[in-house]
Amino acid sequence: MALLKADSLKLGYENQVIINNLSFEVNTGDYLCIVGENGSGKSTLMKTLLGLQKPYEGQIEFGDGLTKKEIGYLPQQTLVQRDFPASVREIVLSGCQAKCGLRPFYNKAEKQLAAENMEKMGITNLANRCYRELSGGQQQRVLLARALCATGKLLLLDEPVAGLDPKVTAEMYSLIHDLNKENITIIMVSHDIGAALKYSSHILHIGEKIFFGTRKEYKESELGREFLGEEDGSNDR
Repeated sequence: MALLKADSLKLGYENQVIINNLSFEVNTGDYLCIVGENGSGKSTLMKTLLGLQKPYEGQIEFGDGLTKKEIGYLPQQTLVQRDFPASVREIVLSGCQAKCGLRPFYNKAEKQLAAENMEKMGITNLANRCYRELSGGQQQRVLLARALCATGKLLLLDEPVAGLDPKVTAEMYSLIHDLNKENITIIMVSHDIGAALKYSSHILHIGEKIFFGTRKEYKESELGREFLGEEDGSNDR
């Protein structure tokens, strides 16, 4: 069974339908990039996958023992979030909250998991620093470490490189790619079609027209060629 399967979704907000008849599935180890025009419903889809809002129609099924509590999520940051007055260690540890249940403290295993994920993201030396004092790239590494504390299976990333300079953007994409190679499934909303075609295994294009398939199939599709501004599809590299 697929790790996540969406069947005939109708999505929207304030009684306005923005996505209709959307079906796709994600298997363990996939790297799915969600692309499309502004306002096409990419963030609405992410909220629906997280269970933050319900679809008007259709259903989402999880497989391989995955539950909503085991999904790691890296949202788009707001100015308020960037100014959050907590230490890096505290923010990373907060990714373990779902594991705590009613327990009001973090246990040894959760603290060890946070330490491992900080090391994986290269931010161990920042553990005691105040989050709001960090650069944008450092903050994104902190939030990615936090998301990893929630999951060993699936990461949902909403524009994870927004506002970052080219060097830091490349570093962030490399980190995400390495996580995917460790068999963590990635679902990422991105406006960076070049990166989507470089790193993803599959593309979901939403808007007036919908496409779901491999990146090679997308590059060869009519919708893909239209969105990429190409007359002919190119071979997958």
